[in-house]
Parts: sequence; C-alpha cells; structure tokens
Amino acid sequence: MSQAIVQVENLNLTYKNLHAVQNISFSVKPGEILAVIGQNGSGKTSTVECIEGLRRPDSGFIQVFGKNPWTHRREVYKEMGVQLQEAEYPAKIKVAELCSLFAGFYERPADWRLLLTQIGLDEKRKCLVSKLSGGEKQRLSILLSLIGRPKLLVLDELTTGLDPEVRQNMWSSFENIRKSGTAIIMVSHYLDEVEALADKILYLEKGKQQFFGTKQAFRSYVKSRISPDEWKDNLSLEKLYLMIAPKTTGLTMEGIL
Repeated sequence: MSQAIVQVENLNLTYKNLHAVQNISFSVKPGEILAVIGQNGSGKTSTVECIEGLRRPDSGFIQVFGKNPWTHRREVYKEMGVQLQEAEYPAKIKVAELCSLFAGFYERPADWRLLLTQIGLDEKRKCLVSKLSGGEKQRLSILLSLIGRPKLLVLDELTTGLDPEVRQNMWSSFENIRKSGTAIIMVSHYLDEVEALADKILYLEKGKQQFFGTKQAFRSYVKSRISPDEWKDNLSLEKLYLMIAPKTTGLTMEGIL
C-alpha cells in the first residue's frame, strides 16, 4: 500500500477568538483526488493553507512528503503545485514572461509553451496578464501550478469562471494528471465537479470535520442523517449535500423594497 503524500491528524487553527479549524484529520495518497467541501467560512481554505505551509497550526500533526510544510516550505514546494482562488501578478508582466519566470523556479520545469497551447492560451502569450478575462486568468493560474511537474496539486476553486466546455476539458486533464501518480487536493463549491473527479471527500462545517471518506461512504453518511422518507436512490452528490448542509436565508422582496 502506497504511503500518504499528505498526512493530517487533529489539526487546529484559531484566529483570535475564532476556531477556524478544529481537530481535522485526513490523508491523501499518490494518484488520489480529495475534494474539500463545505459552506463559506467552514475552514476549507484555512485547512489547505496549513498544508501549503502558509499558516502555522496551533496544534496537531501535519506532514507533506514526510516533512512539516511550515518549517520545510521550500523543500515541500519543489514537489507541490498551488493554484490559488485569487492571485496578484506584476501589473506590466505578459503571459509568456510570467510563465518563463515560474519555469525558472524549477530544475526540471514542464514545457510551458506546450501547456499554453493545451490550455487554450497560446494566442495570449504576448498579452498583459492584467488584460486577461477572469476565465483566462483562472486557466493561467492552473498552468502555473503545473510548471514544476508537481507530485501534489492544491487547487482552490478549480473551474470558477470557466466555460462549460473548458471545465470538461479541465476535468479530463486532471484525470490524466492523477493517472501519472500526482495527488490532488481540490477545494470546490461545484458538486458536479466533485462527483466527476474526487475519490474521497472531506466535508467541513464551521471548522469541524463532519465526514472524510469515499463518495459511496458519503451517501451512507447522508442517509444516516435524514429521515427514511427523505431518502431516494441515485441522488446526485449536490442534492445529497444540500440535504445536510446548514440552511441559509434567501433574499426577500421586503429587504429590497
């Protein structure tokens, strides 16, 4: 059995008086895709930032490639690719210049010119990054996360802002990437994306871990939390999630008029 690339046990993180992450435990093996799901403020990004070495946990055990990502961030980043939900780049830099810059960070970078073509940005190579559309910037951030030939990919809102056709192509691409042995952690609000790609799910509510396991086990978990008359076979992952997710209040005309 292959050893876990990411191992997290009893992870805790607090911002002043807010318990952002409470006793979270999970693991990710080579070639495995883990989806982290939950509402805004559930602790998804905080958890991922601890894995990336961007935040120091208050307590708990966390290893990436057998190392503490906080104290060995430089070593861990040699084998980790990170696609951020929002990223800021120099105002006057062009797409090709940014790709070349990122390639210089690695001893054996991937062919970014080929990646530009495959991801549909070849015609934008001379364009300023600041002039790209939201979807184009998203594709560029994914490309940059792949330049180092990572063994672990961390993706925050993978296909936000992308056209349906591009989303489907991205799903196929990441299926191929995982077949090469790369592990993927994806934070996503798109449950169809999770259903298509993920091997396992980590479900968080208000910083607390509610579930970690396979998609099939998640179905059993949901079934155990609802009444028998609510259950239907073959429900989509999104409908299952909505059955147990904390309810939010919608807008009313009273609040608008």
